[in-house]
Amino acid sequence: MKPVDSSGMQETETAGFETRAIHSGRDFIGDTGTVSPPVWLTSTFEYGNPNGFDYTRSGNPNFVLLDRTVASLEGARFCTSFGSGVSAITAVVSTLSQGDTVVAEENIYGCTFRLFAQVFAKFGVTVKYLDFTDPGSLESLAEINPTLVWIESPTNPNLKVIDIAAVSEAAHSVGAPVLVDNTFAGSYLQKPLELGADLSLLSLTKYTNGHSDALAGAVCTNSEEWQEKMIFAQKALGLQPSPMDCWLIHRGAKTQAIRMERHCENALGFAKFLESDTEAVEVRYPFLPSHPQYELAQKQMRGGSGIVTVDFGKRLEETLRLVEGLQYFPKAESLGGVESLCCHPASMTHASVPKETREAVGITDSLVRFSVGIETLDDLIGDVKQALGK
Repeated sequence: MKPVDSSGMQETETAGFETRAIHSGRDFIGDTGTVSPPVWLTSTFEYGNPNGFDYTRSGNPNFVLLDRTVASLEGARFCTSFGSGVSAITAVVSTLSQGDTVVAEENIYGCTFRLFAQVFAKFGVTVKYLDFTDPGSLESLAEINPTLVWIESPTNPNLKVIDIAAVSEAAHSVGAPVLVDNTFAGSYLQKPLELGADLSLLSLTKYTNGHSDALAGAVCTNSEEWQEKMIFAQKALGLQPSPMDCWLIHRGAKTQAIRMERHCENALGFAKFLESDTEAVEVRYPFLPSHPQYELAQKQMRGGSGIVTVDFGKRLEETLRLVEGLQYFPKAESLGGVESLCCHPASMTHASVPKETREAVGITDSLVRFSVGIETLDDLIGDVKQALGK
């Protein structure tokens, strides 16, 4: 399969985000006139077909439709979809060689940390962690001379907002490409490539899909060289998504804008309640004025997204009882669906991170991460009140 290039799609030049989300990806419809594309549940294609498909591990119409849509929504020339967000991470890290050094934000997704520490370290890839909210970290890049700079913004779960443009400028000055994990913001709220990043990585499972029923990841870029590397990794490492999951996520992307607007509205209201009406030690939400990077968040994000992190200042047992006493926030590791969820990072998403390491970056036993859905806000607030009352 040839790299999927979205730059030739007419709608990317003139239409808005919502229009592109709905009308992108109506290729391969043949003479049926179908409004919604089908699912191509086939492993093999007849040799010599006009679109060059041969084997679903190396390409499928559902992959192409999703790739074109996500590339358009991210403002990218290229997109490659993978079986999950972790598969997308694996694809990028697989391009590194023995002796390469990655500089990563210290508050990094637990599965990314685990991959670096327990898998790729065995192959000679070194990772150095910095606090990218500290301006001094940018000066350190010249001393380290990294092969790749890896950041998230907002971070998981502390919601640190990293200056993507500043990091990109500093990294490029020493010849290092920049990857931004854009999962917590999503394509509607933030465009890492427009801010200077070389790669924008997404767990499409989350806000792009929005319905907690499919897995996929993506890497977006404007670089033909990086796109070729991603296509190779998808095929050679068997990191491809499933056609059905691509179809579900392509469908979910059509409502991403309107969902994200409600996520942002609910999450801001929820964060204000936690900050003013509870005894929480700290409430983190990018669009709260109390957030340390509040002004930066407003500059590089369209909204604060749907994640609120709160430290209730309670003992581990009390925190777990609080989480388990919620009705509208099932205890689960994922996020970004229309339904609300809650997570205890220390025992769930970041359990693989050594205790001293996670506590050093603020992931305490009393920290709770809320994925605020699109339910009635008063019901969500009432649910937390009753759980705290217990």
